[in-house]
Amino acid sequence: MPLFSKNQTQAPIHSYLEEDRNEYLETLGSHYKNRLLGEADIQSITRLPAEEMRRAVERILAQFMSEERLVLPRRDRDFLVSRILNESVGLGPLEGLLKDDGITEILINGYDRVFVEKKGKLEQVPVRFKNEEHLRQIIERIVAPIGRRIDESSPMVDARLPDGSRVNAVIAPVSLFGSTVSIRRFSKNPYTMENLMGFGAFSPAISRFLQNIVRARLNVLISGGTGSGKSTLLNAMAAAIPQGERVITIEDMAELRLNRKHVVGLEARPANVEGTGRIDIRELVRNALRMRPDRIVVGEVRSGEAFDMLQAMNTGHEGSLTTLHANSVADAIRRLESMVIMSGTGLGSEVIRDYIYSALDYIVQIGRLEDGSRKVLSISEVQKGKDGSLEKIEEIFRFDRQGIDENHHVLGNFISTGVYPRSLERFQVYGIQQDFSDFEPDFACNEKAMDRKQVYKP
Repeated sequence: MPLFSKNQTQAPIHSYLEEDRNEYLETLGSHYKNRLLGEADIQSITRLPAEEMRRAVERILAQFMSEERLVLPRRDRDFLVSRILNESVGLGPLEGLLKDDGITEILINGYDRVFVEKKGKLEQVPVRFKNEEHLRQIIERIVAPIGRRIDESSPMVDARLPDGSRVNAVIAPVSLFGSTVSIRRFSKNPYTMENLMGFGAFSPAISRFLQNIVRARLNVLISGGTGSGKSTLLNAMAAAIPQGERVITIEDMAELRLNRKHVVGLEARPANVEGTGRIDIRELVRNALRMRPDRIVVGEVRSGEAFDMLQAMNTGHEGSLTTLHANSVADAIRRLESMVIMSGTGLGSEVIRDYIYSALDYIVQIGRLEDGSRKVLSISEVQKGKDGSLEKIEEIFRFDRQGIDENHHVLGNFISTGVYPRSLERFQVYGIQQDFSDFEPDFACNEKAMDRKQVYKP
């Protein structure tokens, strides 16, 4: 089948020099996009690899321009091809933003207000959609390939772009001032512990310790607010899991990218348009226990699955990792307690708290500060007696905040509290060498040896 058929009605010939270049090219782009959609076999085009797709559109555009006796410079033809592709098979105005690796979030507050986050700072950008209908078309283009829908009866949707970016969209009547879209992007190359340390997220001593508690198969809960970097830290810490171990990851929306051979990724699934087929995190955690896991990594616990995760930790699945939305260690414990109650176990509050303390070994609190930086604010050990009951929660490291400088950067140091973790005995069992000087008071903030090597003996 030919990629396009000849249209009998030709557009009028335009005088390129008579109009403003940008406005003129936008008008031409819309015109040729409409011709492409009306005359070309668009399905055949979209099935082509990216480079072949572009060449096909270039050929079609050349034919259209020849029919209309229009001549343009090469740069303008390239612009038109990109615009036609973006608007006909791509994501329109979002395409340019998605190509910028420095952008971590894209926030659309209506068709004419677009914000991005770069280097921790939010800023409005001169990108806009034509109107509300145009924005809705792009939202539909995002959710349709993954079998989800968004309309008045279902005005909120979660989706994922082909590059792994996470998308949330809300439309009227829930969104009062036009459709809104939030896109959380992820680095093509996941951040390592060394990367995060370089960004100032923690000190070398903290980096060594976090990796060691993972290697020692201790159960870790990462707690933090929205956008604090919980998933990023989880992914970086999970890289310390020895390669020979079988890891099962469970997520509501796949974000984790573990660079290892023996990993199985499970992703929850919402109900389809008929309202059936839903598979939640709790079902996946239960199923993971039948898959002979050495480690279970749950992207985030939000509800009753917290009980199943704690149960796995308490029944021999050591070294499990998960995250939770909470603003402090105490808040994290309270939220876990509420989630277990939501699971319908019928257990009393005191029993639930004992269950939580028995399961967890460490709580890592991470936060996003007002200057946009993400930092590990606290690392606390859940210290237990021989019967597994809680003795105390002891802080091992913390970020000691000291103010804000003239450039509005948060000042402070990572310090050790002087408490020696009880888990050091566990390190010895696994042959992990830990420098005890890391736990001397104020050691972490004074350390200069950024390149000190940590010895790990499996």
